[in-house]
Amino acid sequence: MLPIATDPQFQSLLRYSAVIGADPSLVQAAGGNVSLKRGGVLWVKASGMWLAHALRQNIMVPVDLAALLAAVQRGDGAAVENAAAFVMPGLDATGLRPSIETTLHAMLPHPVVVHVHCVETIAWAARQDAAAVLAPLLDGLRWAFVPYVRPGAPLTFGMLQVLRPDTDVLILGNHGLVVGGADTEAAAALLAEVSRRLCRPPRAAPPPDIAALERAAAGTDYRLPEDLATHASATDPRALDVALRGSLYPDHVIFLGPGVSTDLASGRALVLLPGAGALLKRDASAGAAALARCLADVTARLEPSEPIVALTAAQNGELLGWDAEKYRQQLDRT
Repeated sequence: MLPIATDPQFQSLLRYSAVIGADPSLVQAAGGNVSLKRGGVLWVKASGMWLAHALRQNIMVPVDLAALLAAVQRGDGAAVENAAAFVMPGLDATGLRPSIETTLHAMLPHPVVVHVHCVETIAWAARQDAAAVLAPLLDGLRWAFVPYVRPGAPLTFGMLQVLRPDTDVLILGNHGLVVGGADTEAAAALLAEVSRRLCRPPRAAPPPDIAALERAAAGTDYRLPEDLATHASATDPRALDVALRGSLYPDHVIFLGPGVSTDLASGRALVLLPGAGALLKRDASAGAAALARCLADVTARLEPSEPIVALTAAQNGELLGWDAEKYRQQLDRT
């Protein structure tokens, strides 16, 4: 076996990771993850690292695939929840934890697995009737729908309830998209095909009222976002209606906190001023800014009349109280 640094498929996956990591319609901040199985080793993205940095940082962690699979098959939830116990020290140069989705990557048989938070997918997966409305759109593909459960071990075990031997596309309720392929090129082609089929052209939003936003932010802990697209979730009344329903996917909760507010006194990370635009806390991280943009992208593809389902207060709390997500939040802050 070639050293992993010179393995052509490993290099191909890193190049692809950098491309999708730089595309906010597919990946936001440290979200999403990729993996490659080679010689009994599962090389998977480290938790909290950005796919966009794949060509300039060491973002991949080696995991003992056989040992991890055995733990999952035993139903060992405690072991599965912390895949760091399966990192292979002799090969690891990062000292980082493997992705919280490591077990999901391990249980899929494909050599290459790619998980993204595609806004086209989320706009469908945030519907109560997601499985039914996706069926005609994905007809002919080998796909399965996984109802929302917390990422990590619960998601892996939930996936196993619907996984078939030939499944190579997973739609994760209120979460995102997973594809598997024989190599990077096959996985990339499949991801592109699913994204094409699920494409929902976003509504055009009125421009932000910059002067009004600057007046509102003056003397407060808030600032204008650098990305003008972020304002759409406040200037488009239909997008605002959807945004105020609550958190539609896990990374919103992790990087912005549960939901959004229209009141600066709320102290929320993201405040939407109806008709004017969006404001972020002055100390908001790059991750928070990316997820604020993601909210605009998702809500521009949804109508208030659709059967939208947001995460419950209990589900929000489950994410915020989870050690693995506290770790990602710490990396994001630093």
